[in-house]
Parts: sequence; C-alpha cells; structure tokens
Amino acid sequence: MTARNQALQLLGGLTPTQFLAEYWQKKPLLIKKAIPNFEGLLSPEELAGLACEDDVQSRIIQQIQGQWQASHGPFDDADFAKLPEQPSPEHRWTLLVQSVNHYLPEASQLLQQFDFIPHARLDDLMVSYAPDGGGVGPHFDSYDVFLLQGQGKRLWRISEQTDLSLIEGAPFAHFEKFRHRSRMVARSR
Repeated sequence: MTARNQALQLLGGLTPTQFLAEYWQKKPLLIKKAIPNFEGLLSPEELAGLACEDDVQSRIIQQIQGQWQASHGPFDDADFAKLPEQPSPEHRWTLLVQSVNHYLPEASQLLQQFDFIPHARLDDLMVSYAPDGGGVGPHFDSYDVFLLQGQGKRLWRISEQTDLSLIEGAPFAHFEKFRHRSRMVARSR
C-alpha cells in the first residue's frame, strides 16, 4: 500500500488515512482533475473491439421506449451496427467492459494508483462508453466506486434518497423514482 500519510493528488490533496476515515463508504467526493490530463484508456472503437473478444466480460445496457435491457458479450460488428449513433429519449445505450486491467497494461497501472484501498475491496477496472445522451440510468451500486471521466462529457447526479424501490427486471438496480441532491457535469479538457 502507499504511504498512509502522504497527500495524493488523486485524492484532491487528502492523505489515504484522511480519505478512508472521512469519505470511504461515508459520502461522495468530487475531485476535479484527480489525474491531470487523463483522457481515458481506450478509444470507443478499441473498447468495442475488446468487447468482441471471447474471454472478455462485456454488456450493452439499453433503454428502449422506457424499458431497460442488457445484452452480454462477446459482441460482433452487427451488434454495434444496431445501436443508434445519436441516442434519443426513445433509445439510449452504453457499453461496459469489465476487468480491463487484465487485458491492458495501462489499465493495470491505473488501478495500482488505488492501492490505498484494502485489497479485498479492490476488484477490477471497468471502462464504459456512451454517446452523448447515453448511460445506464439512475441506479444503486452495492459496492464502492471510483469514477474517472475520460473523453467527452457526462452529467452525474448523486442521491441520498431513502426510497430504494427498484424497477423489477431491470439489468441494474435501477431506481423506480430517482431524486438527486446534486448534479455535476464532468468533461475532459
């Protein structure tokens, strides 16, 4: 593990000890430019190519006419050809690829920057891509997440709601009713 009392830019100048005591599993923390000049690890085309590999776990999450659904890879060119280039309120989507750190040395090096997290809690590095307007929708994660914004822009909303009713049959733990307390727009340079 990294030195517990060394302030890290990755943590906005907090030490790992401060971060774990004050934020970890307690409250969200936004750190702009946590990794200077970070633009992501893969282009959308490279990520799609990885999602076509037999041994890579990948999903396409879509909301079509208000209904959420998931398709599991491996994918092929025909799967991507069916997705709209420009999402609309009637059809939004995102591509998720798990364990990229097992296939890309740069991803493994990126994950190592988080070695202040207890090893049993550090799982993998997932990379996602969504065209403007795409995404996975308001959902609940039952695990801890560090989000790094690569290319493009994304609107993030955070909620502390107590109504955790979920949409039955949705591919993620999608909220039936979502009320956010704050919103952030993240952009790459």
